[in-house]
Amino acid sequence: MTDTDFHILTTSMINAGRTRVLKQANLFVVYDEDGDISSEGGGSHGLYMNDMRHLSMLEFRLWEQKPVLLSSTIVEDNSLLTVDLTNPELIETETQKKLERTSKSRREKLVAGTQTGGASVVVEQGDAPGDQGAARSDEGDEDQGEPVRLTRILSDTLHIHRSKFVTEDTAHEKIRMHNYGEATLTVPIVVRFEADFIDMFEVRGTPRDECGEFLETTVTDVSVRFGYIGLDHVQRETRVAFVQRPDSLSANEARFEFEIGPGQRRELTYSVECAIKELAHDAPAEASENGLDSGDPQALARLGFGRAAGYRQAYAQMSERMRAAHTARCRFDSSNVFYNLMLGRADADLQMLATETEHGLYPYAGTPWFNTVFGRDGLICAYQVLNIRPEISRGVLGYLAAHQAAEFSDERDAEPGKILHEIRHDEMANTGEVPFSYYYGSIDSTPLFVALAGAYLRRSGDLEFIKSIWPMIVKAIEWIDVYGDRDGDGYVEYGRRTAQGLRQQGWKDSDDSVYHADGTLADAPIALCEVQGYVFAARRAAAQIAEALGEEEYARAQRRQAMELKERFQRDFWDEALGTYVLALDGAKRACRVRSSNAGHCLFSGIATLERAQQVGKQLLEDDFFNGWGVRTMPLGQVRYNPISYHNGSVWPHDNTMIAMGLARYGLKDEALRIMAGLYHASRYFELNRMPELFCGFERRPSEGPTLYPVACAPQAWAAGGVFLLLDAALGLYVDGRQGLVKFHNPRLPDFLDTLRIRRVQVGDAMVDIELKRYRNDVGVQILKRRGKVEVMVVK
Repeated sequence: MTDTDFHILTTSMINAGRTRVLKQANLFVVYDEDGDISSEGGGSHGLYMNDMRHLSMLEFRLWEQKPVLLSSTIVEDNSLLTVDLTNPELIETETQKKLERTSKSRREKLVAGTQTGGASVVVEQGDAPGDQGAARSDEGDEDQGEPVRLTRILSDTLHIHRSKFVTEDTAHEKIRMHNYGEATLTVPIVVRFEADFIDMFEVRGTPRDECGEFLETTVTDVSVRFGYIGLDHVQRETRVAFVQRPDSLSANEARFEFEIGPGQRRELTYSVECAIKELAHDAPAEASENGLDSGDPQALARLGFGRAAGYRQAYAQMSERMRAAHTARCRFDSSNVFYNLMLGRADADLQMLATETEHGLYPYAGTPWFNTVFGRDGLICAYQVLNIRPEISRGVLGYLAAHQAAEFSDERDAEPGKILHEIRHDEMANTGEVPFSYYYGSIDSTPLFVALAGAYLRRSGDLEFIKSIWPMIVKAIEWIDVYGDRDGDGYVEYGRRTAQGLRQQGWKDSDDSVYHADGTLADAPIALCEVQGYVFAARRAAAQIAEALGEEEYARAQRRQAMELKERFQRDFWDEALGTYVLALDGAKRACRVRSSNAGHCLFSGIATLERAQQVGKQLLEDDFFNGWGVRTMPLGQVRYNPISYHNGSVWPHDNTMIAMGLARYGLKDEALRIMAGLYHASRYFELNRMPELFCGFERRPSEGPTLYPVACAPQAWAAGGVFLLLDAALGLYVDGRQGLVKFHNPRLPDFLDTLRIRRVQVGDAMVDIELKRYRNDVGVQILKRRGKVEVMVVK
């Protein structure tokens, strides 16, 4: 198996048409815009728990027809999917007991002259003007002499409202139907469902030779239970349970018939509950007698079922938790209603992806492909929102410190002191078919961990927590010195230990993302330019922490090594002819003379000199790099440039926000504001005003939005977090919890913002609300409310 087997195939795209995502903890669902889990197209639709698909099909039909979509949206806080539907125009043949959608011409013949304004009209076969016998049965000659009663059901008679939400182990749905017609409707409904229990890596396109054992599906009068025992000896179960008793229930469908009078409403409520149970290698599966689920509460509890609250109670509990969390955290609002939508969705995405662990909140990387812990993604996202949500940094640092590598493992690309890349709990990871159960093949997670620890101490003043992870910080620095620098040249480089590991281990981890000017792929070990910047930042952070802990000698050593690295970096990575830092050095220490957005991260980390930072910054905003929406990962003219590629010409919002922060660091505020404006204008074209993982790098065209990337995750943690890092860059926002200080360094607001209010900025035990106003040549800063001792400073 090669590393290309782990990449997401375009054939596994997030289905044609728009998708809707709901998530809580380790459970998420990808619906189509109708609210179904589509069985067509082989895409990502499904209900997933720990990266295993527990439900692969869920379809709602009435009169055997797909309802007509009116609207579909995720509410602003991402808690609820609401879908409005109506019925198509239908003809019911009473003797055949089925409904058929007819062509417009035939429908006109059948009902010509019969419309009365009501919901339905009855016409007997042979009486329809101009079409005697038109509706005769095609089943055979035996019924041809019988009268066939045709009932026309006008379109838009029945309103169907679907509302869906999820909890940590259950997907809930309520379907409300309202008859707006003048006659009683008999509405036959079918809900179809299937569970294939396939692995997320299979969904993504990774082939698999064998799978585990499917258990016998069990059916009661109100529920259906699917089961699967994987090759990892984990029993996974899915239970579809209806509140209203179906008229008939089989292994894959529930049928109902509702009588709905004029103006009346009816409801259908059900839940899909997931359960996971690890088995001993010789333990039998949990099974019910005769293959039937008896519904015994104790038996269900052993399987992990029966804990889910009803729809109303579960929704009330979830809503209360979300309201409390929203009220407690820092919030923004501005004079621009569209920008507020962007901010609100980013905040909601971050809240949805932030998953509670034993160490606090950890932002999962993104759905559907990366709904789990990623070291790099979590660290960068935590930094992006550090000023407004420092508790996320604490959760990320605590989790990664607890899972720091303690021993060597070639299969996991692990060495002592290294910080995690990725954790998976799916079947293929558990069996070792993919190496990602605990995988450490990330070259930048370790220095980013140390850098974030220093930034968190400054922001929070939480020295006690930093003391608790100080041994892990020291081990991370030791990893940089001993294992990160493989050949003693002073640079941190990577190369996978086995053919199953990731070939590229920077953030651009496509196979072809690191290459020479002629297009030849670079050989390992590879030293990326941005990684050396992260190491520079890590050493400076380690020095600051050591000083706070009284470790003066350690602090001096780290500062000295940081400055030596910066000088050496200028010599070996700067290319005067290119006017930028080269992408990387290969295993033979040859420079990869390729211009890339990676150089912008050298501004973010501070390893660039002032003169060279300004040169790089201006180059990144030239037309070959900046496409009108953002900075491309690779500019026009590079041999591997492709605007539809994952990393060689696309636009990544998180990449842009880190570049913007770097530009602002070196005084290039105008350039930073151009990036901020480009992404804001792009967001107005994105569904739900949501920043995706990436989009294509095609040049901006008048009156058109960005071209979407077919398998981009949305929501994505560092795309959402980047919205707030852009504000940090524009405002020069700096919060120091140790000194009780909020500082704005040369604050600027883009042209699309006249005012911006920041509420509930927590600084130690104090809190402050602040308003910023844009004037012709200045930005004013005003304190709206102050609680406790906190100083607000503006430096211009």
